[in-house]
Amino acid sequence: MRRGVLAMAVLAIVGQVFQPARTNPPVDPARTLYASVQVPAEVRTILDRSCRDCHSNDTVWPWYASVSPMSWLVVGHVNEGREHLSFSDWTPSGHHSLNERLEDMCKEVRGGEMPLTSYTLLHREAKLSSDDVGILCAWTDVARASLIGPGITSEPAQ
Repeated sequence: MRRGVLAMAVLAIVGQVFQPARTNPPVDPARTLYASVQVPAEVRTILDRSCRDCHSNDTVWPWYASVSPMSWLVVGHVNEGREHLSFSDWTPSGHHSLNERLEDMCKEVRGGEMPLTSYTLLHREAKLSSDDVGILCAWTDVARASLIGPGITSEPAQ
């Protein structure tokens, strides 16, 4: 029993010494979501409250992001969120056009996939109401239509 407790204590200490990097890379304002499409204040409020921490380079790192093993989980979620969709780098890349990003955003919130339940358990204010989902999806429809207007393409350059 003592060895088990001692081993756990050693692992906890080592876990605190070797922390994952909590980064907020620099943001080029010209490459952001807000530079690419018009985002009404009401939508921006929802995005800031429920999405920004994992889907931008403006993450507000909570205290528990400095405590192992939670630090590894939080940093992993943020890195994965930024990789899939980043408001800080909204330029077209790879196989995801801007149109597809907006479409996927609505699908994810409408399906209850986002924000993650593990996030909303600790950040209750981030939970989306049905009104929030309706506002976001209505906005993504308008934003998608603006991208596909005359002479504008939502596809990445080939």
